[in-house]
Amino acid sequence: MPLSASLWQANQDLSQACLHHPFVQGIGDGSLPLPQFAYYVGQDAFFLEAFARAYSIAAAKAPDWPGFQTCHHLAAGVLQELNLHQGYAAEWGIDTHRVSPGTATRQYTDFLLATAWGQPVGVTAVAMAPCMRLYAFLGQTLAAEGMPEHRYSDWIRTYSSDEFEPLAQQLEHLIDAYSQDTPLVRSSYRYAMVCEQAFFQAAWETPPEATGSTPE
Repeated sequence: MPLSASLWQANQDLSQACLHHPFVQGIGDGSLPLPQFAYYVGQDAFFLEAFARAYSIAAAKAPDWPGFQTCHHLAAGVLQELNLHQGYAAEWGIDTHRVSPGTATRQYTDFLLATAWGQPVGVTAVAMAPCMRLYAFLGQTLAAEGMPEHRYSDWIRTYSSDEFEPLAQQLEHLIDAYSQDTPLVRSSYRYAMVCEQAFFQAAWETPPEATGSTPE
């Protein structure tokens, strides 16, 4: 089994916990209160900027040209996600440029950037892959019984799409090409999964006045 697949399988408890989290289930059936989603959009925009920077750092450290190209291609995919968030922000009056990162967001971005600066490409890919694989898993699972029609449909459509899955696979290919199965790799992958769960929990618990939005 490839290392990327082994890491994903070893953390199925956390992937299932994220899938069944009330925040994710609320996206799935459209019942999630808008203030919670508005907070998430702002926090995720902040997170994705750090994610893109981590790709750029990894590209600079890539030991070969294919790795360099893959990192830059994946960074372009992050920009597409940011465009999705900007669309939500414009529709619901969210000023993503005024977002103050919450504790869960800061813990995640600090971890990603510290890993990108301090570790080789393979370990950075390990720290980043849970986000991509988890979102592909969530999107595909929520869309499995047909695409719903509600205000969060675009979120599900994006992460279940034929365009997103290859991005997750490319990042996993970096793991398989440049990583070894070490305790650091195992703990980094799991910590990123824990951060994902905490990210959803923070959005679920946020009070309406913390969103910085003006939802109707």
